[in-house]
Amino acid sequence: MLNFNIWRYLRSFLSFLKHFIKAHITSLLLLLLGVFIPLEVFGELAEEVWENEDGFAWDVPILLAIRQQHNPQLDVFASMLTKLGVFWGVFPVATAIAITFFLRRQWRRFLYLIITLTGSIIINRTAKVLLHRVRPHLWESPSPEFDYGFPSGHAMSSMTLVAALVILTWGSRWGKPVLIVGSLFVLAIGWTRLYLGVHYPSDILAGWTASIAWATGVSLLFKLHLK
Repeated sequence: MLNFNIWRYLRSFLSFLKHFIKAHITSLLLLLLGVFIPLEVFGELAEEVWENEDGFAWDVPILLAIRQQHNPQLDVFASMLTKLGVFWGVFPVATAIAITFFLRRQWRRFLYLIITLTGSIIINRTAKVLLHRVRPHLWESPSPEFDYGFPSGHAMSSMTLVAALVILTWGSRWGKPVLIVGSLFVLAIGWTRLYLGVHYPSDILAGWTASIAWATGVSLLFKLHLK
């Protein structure tokens, strides 16, 4: 009799679990792919940097390989392009979009964008201060930076904006163009930071994963995926 009751409860639980997964499959996938996995990657990177400031064996070889592309014209191009990662690109675009949401009284989207972008800045500055990883000094950079390097602020700001816009436009006619153009933009900004020698590759990867996890996590709070 006892075994029968246990089996009955187990079947009831499995039935509930099946319906729960079916009803929340989108949220569960977002949690796995957009939050859990990126956070795991960021955590592994941060732990290694915490224990060993020099970081990973692959950091320097990648930087040196990218350095082989060096020429004066590319120096100027990279120095100009990298500015789009924060003040010349991300900031004005984000401000314009936020103002548009505000004027249209799209309060949920407006608040999501503001919280996501502001939170990303706070996370970045906090991680830099806590981990205080010194930037690479393998050659004299045409656009030197003097604060801590982990995670990359340019990588985080560009990825946060793009991730937020992908989430906001997902399922609309703008979804694919935003994903494609945004991905190219994020990769371009990441390349400039490596080419200029102001970040290790692990700094860039950490910035990307932290931004994806944060933007996705906040979107779950606002239930933007249920549009």
